[in-house]
Amino acid sequence: MPETSATTIEETPTEQPAVMRRGRIDLLDALRGLALVAMAIYHFTWDLEFVGYVAAGTAGTGGWRLFARLIASSFLFLAGYSLVLGHSPKFRARPFLKRFAKIAGAAALISVATFFAMPQSFIFFGILHAIAAASLVGILFLRLPAPVSFLAAAAAFAAPLYLRSAFFDTPALWWVGLSETIQRSNDYVPLLPWLAPFLLGLGAAKLFHPMLIGRWQSARSDQGKLWIKPLAFAGRHSLAIYLIHQPLLIGLVYAFSLVVPAPVPDPAQAYRLSCEQACSREESGISCSVFCGCTLDQLKEQNLFEDLNQGKIDLRTDERIARIATQCTMEAQSGD
Repeated sequence: MPETSATTIEETPTEQPAVMRRGRIDLLDALRGLALVAMAIYHFTWDLEFVGYVAAGTAGTGGWRLFARLIASSFLFLAGYSLVLGHSPKFRARPFLKRFAKIAGAAALISVATFFAMPQSFIFFGILHAIAAASLVGILFLRLPAPVSFLAAAAAFAAPLYLRSAFFDTPALWWVGLSETIQRSNDYVPLLPWLAPFLLGLGAAKLFHPMLIGRWQSARSDQGKLWIKPLAFAGRHSLAIYLIHQPLLIGLVYAFSLVVPAPVPDPAQAYRLSCEQACSREESGISCSVFCGCTLDQLKEQNLFEDLNQGKIDLRTDERIARIATQCTMEAQSGD
């Protein structure tokens, strides 16, 4: 995501193809630019949900949730791949520290800004934080064989499945990714399991880049230049684009909503989407669709749904809600 000298290659006096110019690999910049486009599409959907044009929970469930994870994985994969290219044949401390300072500084800026804008869900460890942290870990793997990176990536991916503990529930350790409970955040990308795509990219660069660069150097055709050029430009300025695109998008959506207000959402639909989103985050192993449909029906039958929407019921302490949740959990587990 952030621009980096890690897409740099060794200069040679030979003529370079369309995917390589001025010491950079344009194809990698273009792939980063493509990820930026995908990220902007996702954030635009999130903004539409925030203002009320689409149902609550849309951006955090179903295909949109998978889309967001694929975007984050692509940025981390490219960051790991680029780390190898930027520090071959030897590690260059000064460029690394300069790049790290830019990314970490931007991450801190986002944390501060979102804390004041959305204190209940501020970004305390998002994608930029993850790239910065993974880059520090990645230094340890620069001189190790590619299979070691792949094995470490598998371990990082599996860690949250087996090593979660209340020990990591303290806010100072939320960044690790092994907490049982954490504060809600609009962009939570902890080191585990998100170190995995970074290490996969690092290992892939070690294993495949010598072969790929040979093919790129032999490809003298300008085919694809028209789509590569604008995306590569975006990829070279990815950090700046990342920082400005969301404030710009949400500002435009909000301004439009003042002229054309969003329709009033259906409370039942909003409840189901919000319930399913919360249920899927807990990964309890039950059918979230069945559970949320059951709780919605029970709330309506017991004339509790309107009071719940008006904030007159405390979900954490009301015994009626606890009984409904227990009954619907059993129903979701049985598959009825």
